[in-house]
Amino acid sequence: MVFTCWKIKQVLWLLSPRVCLVRVHEIRDFFWDGIASRGASWLREEPIEEIWKQVILVPVCGGMMVGALNSLHVALKTPSEGTFLSDLKAASRPFLKAVAAAITLGTGNSLGPEGPSVEIGASIAKGVGNLFECNKERKLSLLAAGSAAGISSGFNAAVAGCFFAVESVLWPSPEISSLSLTNTTSMVILSAVIASVVSEAGLGSEPAFRVPEYDFRSPSELPLYLLLGILCGLVSLALSRSTSYALTAVDNVQKATGAPKAVFPVFGGLVVGLIALAYPEILYWGFENVDILLESRPLVKGLPAHLLLQLIGVKILATSLCRASGLVGGYYAPSLFIGAATGMAYGKFASFAVSQLDPTFHLSILEVASPQAYGLVGMAATLAGVCQVPLTAVLLLFELTQDYRIVLPLLGAVGLSSWITSGKTRKRDIGDKMFSVKGNCSVRSPSNLSGLSSSSVLATGVTHATELCELESSLCVDDSSTEFKDLEERISVSQAMRTRFVTVLMNTLLTEAVALMLAEKQSCAVIVDNDNLLIGFLTLDQIQEFSKLVKDGSAQSEVQKLQVSEMCHSNCEKCSVPWTVTPDMNLVSAQRIMARHGISQLPVVSEIVEDHRGHPIGLLDRECIHIACRAVATRESLRLSSIPKRHRT
Repeated sequence: MVFTCWKIKQVLWLLSPRVCLVRVHEIRDFFWDGIASRGASWLREEPIEEIWKQVILVPVCGGMMVGALNSLHVALKTPSEGTFLSDLKAASRPFLKAVAAAITLGTGNSLGPEGPSVEIGASIAKGVGNLFECNKERKLSLLAAGSAAGISSGFNAAVAGCFFAVESVLWPSPEISSLSLTNTTSMVILSAVIASVVSEAGLGSEPAFRVPEYDFRSPSELPLYLLLGILCGLVSLALSRSTSYALTAVDNVQKATGAPKAVFPVFGGLVVGLIALAYPEILYWGFENVDILLESRPLVKGLPAHLLLQLIGVKILATSLCRASGLVGGYYAPSLFIGAATGMAYGKFASFAVSQLDPTFHLSILEVASPQAYGLVGMAATLAGVCQVPLTAVLLLFELTQDYRIVLPLLGAVGLSSWITSGKTRKRDIGDKMFSVKGNCSVRSPSNLSGLSSSSVLATGVTHATELCELESSLCVDDSSTEFKDLEERISVSQAMRTRFVTVLMNTLLTEAVALMLAEKQSCAVIVDNDNLLIGFLTLDQIQEFSKLVKDGSAQSEVQKLQVSEMCHSNCEKCSVPWTVTPDMNLVSAQRIMARHGISQLPVVSEIVEDHRGHPIGLLDRECIHIACRAVATRESLRLSSIPKRHRT
């Protein structure tokens, strides 16, 4: 079986969805005109009254087709009686997604191909592992091999593909301790090499984008690159937040209107078309548009700094809406586009500023490099910030430029960008982390609050359920996310929440609250008022932190008399609740809220009264979600395994 799995990795990318990128070019040639090497810039030279219908209708048509494919994809997720039919449905979904991605990108919508390539490659690897009945460790190895091949073929960068697999699949996986790292790493390397060879044979040996001529003038420039890293981190954070808000907005609109999900990709395509009337560079055109930003194509005029700044904003908006609307694509290409625009604009402003200051202050020691150098570093820094793959970003750019001089400024910028966004762009849960929230204090302390209770509540009358990686779903390829991905949309919060939890009032002593949490084996408590309306949230970590602060200036007897209200009023953030969920929400929506607010637990309320408050009926955390998904998956597995026996009787 070990030898078989090794052979699987050798031929894995012969079945790879990389072939769909050829279809992207064919679809683009069918719908669009122009010269490929000029990207979408040719649209800027055409009279708008002649091209406006084409610019708007092509992305809309792509959205219509993707909406239909998404509906078919959802239909294939429904469980079927019979193992063969279920396996056939599961095998068809990755290829269906490849077609949807090709249509999305071929019609110019603002996403990228590398994310779907990695995700589809991982899905194929998982399916092949199931076919050959590989164990969990071997399946994880296959996932790593498929992921490495996706990046390797996407950028003709085998080394970056290997580190992507290690950084995004093997390191975060709980199975890593039991894997043979030497064996797995060698298989990942082999898969990346084969993918690069197949890609070169089918699509040529040129890199994904042309590396422009650039130079590094002086080590004194390093602070400028560090400042660029901070700027790219903020831009990455803006893209992450924009996507989160767009996902939530589309979800709320869908629930409020009851509109079918198939119509939202049409809306996303319409927005892209309208924006492209003024900014055609946002259309996906391979990496030719990135070449235009970097001014690496001959006979193609570069863009001024003020237009580059505008492109950053509209590209963030278009990409977020495309992802939220249901169009299929990844964030690697948009991240590189946004990073190139950020770096080029920054480089041009830096050159202008130094040239203006030099006659006055004689800054001959500060020689500023060409904007292309800042554009390249900005690409890697933004990719690292958005997708949280700093090593992959560094090695990708180093492999494409093959210039050791770029490493020092690159490491500094990528490190700062990744650090700025690391606390916001979360890919996986950190097991015991409690609430860390921001916002205004809304804690109230009625005069007659007293007492505390331990509640065991069963939610009734509710109909009808891993971490949501909001940007690149291909980064979430650990075992739990691939196994439970289809279940999270079908499982409701009421099926996964904890119904036994501790409640306290504002005048409850902290010592009593801790005693009750200890008795109930709970690490948190819900703060309510006399009407059992949610006020806030209390954790053992918060109590311990608060006790350290008051011990220095208070006697032991005074510490024993501290109440919940005193701790909450000392810091508005400590007890506030940023958001709540209701029992009829599905787990995808709940995890989206967790990711948006950077939290790992959510109170479940029967109905939202005001300010996201209500009567608490349960708690939802990531452990609950994992257990619920595993239980439902096991139940469905038992149901399917019992079907052949019924047929025989």
